Amino acid sequence: MIYITRRERFNAAHRLFREDFTDEENLAIFGKCSNPNWHGHNYQLFVTIKGEVNPETGFLVNLKTLSAIIKSRVIDKVDHKNINLDVSFMNGEFASTEMLAITIWNELFDEVEKLGATLHKIRLEESENNSVEYYG
Repeated sequence: MIYITRRERFNAAHRLFREDFTDEENLAIFGKCSNPNWHGHNYQLFVTIKGEVNPETGFLVNLKTLSAIIKSRVIDKVDHKNINLDVSFMNGEFASTEMLAITIWNELFDEVEKLGATLHKIRLEESENNSVEYYG
């Protein structure tokens, strides 16, 4: 079994808030991340897959192919977008980094399986201090 990780980057805005709370309540719970005018991050997305190396190619998968899948299924949908308003796979979800990591997993899982590999982990860094890891 071998593990391989592909990194991609994107920039996106979001707001942490509950519609049923006042702006004051949202500020008390979510701090400046509840700014009504949004805020943004320069995210780094790490997609780790696992499986067996193909003896004919020496690869688990072709990383260009994996990158293209990540870009079409995730990056193109989130880059320079508002996660709360513009990202279809986040529709109805709370726009936290935790929920974003889970929905990214869901976007990629079947596509990685089609490559003959298994999705192992999503690591999403929203800042140099904050990151989330999701293993399904």
